[in-house]
Amino acid sequence: MTVAQEHRDRAPETLGFALLTVSDTRTPADDESGRRARAAVEAAGHHVVEALVVRDETAAIRQALGAVLARTDVDVVVVTGGTGIAPRDVTIEAVEPLLDRTLPGFGELFRMLSYRDIGAAAMLSRATAGVAEGRAVFALPGSPAAVDLALAELVLPEAGHVVAQARRGRTG
Repeated sequence: MTVAQEHRDRAPETLGFALLTVSDTRTPADDESGRRARAAVEAAGHHVVEALVVRDETAAIRQALGAVLARTDVDVVVVTGGTGIAPRDVTIEAVEPLLDRTLPGFGELFRMLSYRDIGAAAMLSRATAGVAEGRAVFALPGSPAAVDLALAELVLPEAGHVVAQARRGRTG
């Protein structure tokens, strides 16, 4: 057994997820990416404890992220949307300053996997991840296919492992 597998085996089995959809046009009624994220999280045996649609504005994103990180029942935050290169795409600028540690491998792997499906356009994604206050934070593109890919192949298989490692030695 590998060390990574040993860590996964000791990781929490059930996690609380907060889902933040960043969009100026989506509402809870037509948030397809948020709906798919909820379905994937729940199918994996986790709980969605908060789901919000947040305007694509730095202050609004930071406020929403700060609020979910203040909750004791949130282990993982998934932010969808606003990770491209358009002028209104400010998710990365909003999220990164709140991270205690970044996980550059997440974005690298996500773009590698996306390349299989969409080719060189995968380079336009600025998807990123890290840990903040002992919680895993994943910032994903807003397209439903990107959300499906990231959750199925990266986030859900490793979320417990990330959370367990982020909390090692924490005293509070």
